[in-house]
Amino acid sequence: MFVVVWQFEIAEEMIAGFEAAYGPEGAWAQLFRISPNYLGTELLRDAYISGNYLTIDRWTSEADFRAFRKQHDQEYEALDRTCDALTSRETRIGAFTV
Repeated sequence: MFVVVWQFEIAEEMIAGFEAAYGPEGAWAQLFRISPNYLGTELLRDAYISGNYLTIDRWTSEADFRAFRKQHDQEYEALDRTCDALTSRETRIGAFTV
């Protein structure tokens, strides 16, 4: 399994939109579901710091994730631009194998 983890800081007024876009049924998950090698997304909200989130995207392998990105780069980048306004800060924590 291959896992990509992102951390986000979200302004209070953007939280609902962010959760809708980045949650397991959101726009990102819908895009990723094009691939049969996408295993799911978790959206984690910090219990103590408001507006602090992690996303965990799971794929069958790094090669499958890279193939998806290569095949769907335009859609990925367009969605990323659309969602930019929802986040105050976005940091890729890392990409991990299990």
